[in-house]
Amino acid sequence: MLAQSSVSAPFAQAVLAWFDQFGRKHLPWQQQKNLYKVWLSEIMLQQTQVATVIPYFERFIKRFPTISELANAPLDEVLHLWTGLGYYARARNLHKTAQIVRDQYQGAFPTDFAEVVALPGIGRSTAGAILSSVLNQPYPILDGNVKRVLSRYFAIVGWAGEKAVEQQLWALSAEVSPRERIADFNQAMMDIGAMVCTRSKPKCGLCPLSFQCQAYGEQDWQRYPGKKPKKSLPERTSYFLVLAQQGKVYLQQRPNQGLWGGLYCFPQFESKDELLAFLQQQGIKHYQEWTSFRHTFSHFHLDIYPIYAQLTPPIEQQERTDWRKIAEKTAKYKSQVGTELKYWYDPDNPEPIGLATPVKNLLCQFQQHKLNFS
Repeated sequence: MLAQSSVSAPFAQAVLAWFDQFGRKHLPWQQQKNLYKVWLSEIMLQQTQVATVIPYFERFIKRFPTISELANAPLDEVLHLWTGLGYYARARNLHKTAQIVRDQYQGAFPTDFAEVVALPGIGRSTAGAILSSVLNQPYPILDGNVKRVLSRYFAIVGWAGEKAVEQQLWALSAEVSPRERIADFNQAMMDIGAMVCTRSKPKCGLCPLSFQCQAYGEQDWQRYPGKKPKKSLPERTSYFLVLAQQGKVYLQQRPNQGLWGGLYCFPQFESKDELLAFLQQQGIKHYQEWTSFRHTFSHFHLDIYPIYAQLTPPIEQQERTDWRKIAEKTAKYKSQVGTELKYWYDPDNPEPIGLATPVKNLLCQFQQHKLNFS
C-alpha cells in the first residue's frame, strides 16, 4: 500500500508546516543520511526512545562505519555494544542482515521494498521508514507514535495490536500520507507522536492536528488508542552463582537463540538447594547471599537471587567441571543443559562481550564490594 494523499491536503499540509518549524532535523542518523545509518537507527528505535538510542548509535557508527564492517565483526562485539539497550534479538538480526547484505547484495543495502521487508528484524513499517526517509519512496509507516496520533485523530476504538484495528490504521496512514515530501511527513508524524501527542499529558494546544482531531473534540484523549488487554505475567525464579577466583568471575555464553541469546551470564540454578549442593561438590563452604531483585521481560517476571562465592582450586581443574544452567524455554524455565563455553571474566580488564543487564549490574556490585572469603 502506497501513500495516497498530496502535500496540499489539509492533514498533510498541517503536518508538514509543523515539521518545517518544529520537526527534528539534527539527529545523528539524519546527517549525511544513507540507508545503512537509517536502517541502524530504525532497528535501535524499536521500543526504545530517541534519547536512549543516540549514544548507542554513535558508538556503533564509530566502530562500524559501513555495513560490511558490521557484517565482518564477531557477534560478541555487536552484542557488547548493544549491552543495556535491551531486546537483544534486534542485535542478532542486525548482524544477520548485515551479513546477508554483504553476501547477497555486495554490501549495498537493497532499495526494493520486498527485498528490504524480507530481511531479518525488518517489518512493514520499518521498511517503509527506511526507504521513505532516504529515497523518498512513497511508503506510509505505522510505528507506535503514528498509531497513537491516528487513533486519536480518527477516534479509532480498540487496541492497535488487534489485526482488524491495525489494518484500519494502515489504511488511514496510507490515506493521509502524501506522495511528495514523504520523508519529512513520516518524520513529522513520529515527532508529533513523541513530542506532542504523548501517551500521557498530550500537548493538544501545540498539536497541528487538533483542529479536526476527534479525541481532542471529545476531550477524551485517554480513550485512544485502546489499551492492550491486561494479562498477568508469570513469575519465574533463578539463582545466579557469582563465582570468583583471583579477581575474575565465571560466566557462560548462552545459545544464540532464546533468552539473552548470545550473551554472557552467570551459571543459573533452579533452586537455592541445587546451587548450594553444587558448591558443596566443589568443596566450597563459604558463600554470601546478595539482595534479590526482579528483572521483567515482555512475557514474564524473573526474580533473581544472587549468591556469591570464592573458588580456591586452580582454574584448570574447574575446566573439567560439569556446569549446568537453565534452558531458555519460558514455559518451563527448567531442564538443565551442559555448558558449551567456559569463560573467566576480568572486570578490571573487560573483553568486548555482550552482557545481560542483570549480569552487568552484578559485576558492578562485585567490583564495589571486592569480597574475600578464606
